[in-house]
Formats: sequence, C-alpha cells, structure tokens
Amino acid sequence: MVTGSALEEELLRLVGEVPDPELPVISLAELGVLRRIEVTGPGRVEVELTPTWTGCPALEAMAADITRVLAEQGMSEVAVRTVLAPAWTTDAISPEGRRKLAEHGVAPPRPGAGAAGAAGRAGGATAGRRPAPVGVDLAVRCPHCGSTRTVLLSRFSSTACKALRRCESCGEPFDHFKEV
Repeated sequence: MVTGSALEEELLRLVGEVPDPELPVISLAELGVLRRIEVTGPGRVEVELTPTWTGCPALEAMAADITRVLAEQGMSEVAVRTVLAPAWTTDAISPEGRRKLAEHGVAPPRPGAGAAGAAGRAGGATAGRRPAPVGVDLAVRCPHCGSTRTVLLSRFSSTACKALRRCESCGEPFDHFKEV
C-alpha cells in the first residue's frame, strides 16, 4: 500500500476497517485488497483496490462503503479505481485475517500457496510451458475440528473465491477460501 501524509494514513486506517461485503468477518485491509490511497486536493481522494477475482461482484459494494466512510471524513470527491496488476493473491491476506476466517468457520487459504508461491514451487511459466494446474485434492484443515481429512464437494461455494468442502472426521461442511 502506498500512502504519504498523516491524513492519508488516517484515511487508509479508516478505509482499511471497512468489512468485506462477502466476508464481513474480515476487513478490506486484512483481505489485502487496498493498494493505494492519495489525497489529490482539498476534499478529494483516490483509492485503488485490487479485487480478489476479476469481475468480483463485491467491488461495487466496496466502493460504496469506502465512499461513505471517506465522505464522513469530509472528502466530497472520492474516486475508487480498480487495479488489476499486479494481481491479488491469497498471500495478501493478513495473519489476522486468516485467523478471523478460521474462527468463523471458513478454512483460510494455506500461507504461501498463492500465485506467487505456487509459481515459485512449480518453476513458474516459462516460454512454451504453462504453470502446473491448481490441485483440487488439497490437505485443507477443517475449521471446526482441525482434521485434514476433508473432501471437495464443489469448486464454488457462496462466492467465487470459496470452495465447499466437508470434513470426514466431524462431518461438518465448510467453506475454503481458495488459493490464488
């Protein structure tokens, strides 16, 4: 995240506390989608967000929530821009965000399993070669009992960024925030 002035730091803190509309147990800062905030003039501010998925339907709600928070701070002109490069990965989720996801029954993505980590482990894509596909038979820890004996029920759950799994130990279904 790029910031500068004390005002920008304070606005970043306030915007960072906005809950994610699809996963309200974590904030936009904990999700790692805030890229930049810049005060461009009196009452004017620009915010850059990188969505978890291109075309994420929550972007509109995020922008509205950010605009509301900044308007409450006297910012009359708020521009929320979507930035797609560099792409967001699950490695951007903070440790606190991961803890909160697990605490609320959503298996967090495995640390270091995001796109940057996966490219390094698979050797990345080189000329004429594609990166290894993401596996669906992952050892995902159940957020209810801690077992890794879990099975994939559906690649998509309540949102595109989550998969639906079931624990074979406790029998409970749960969402898994997919690694990207």
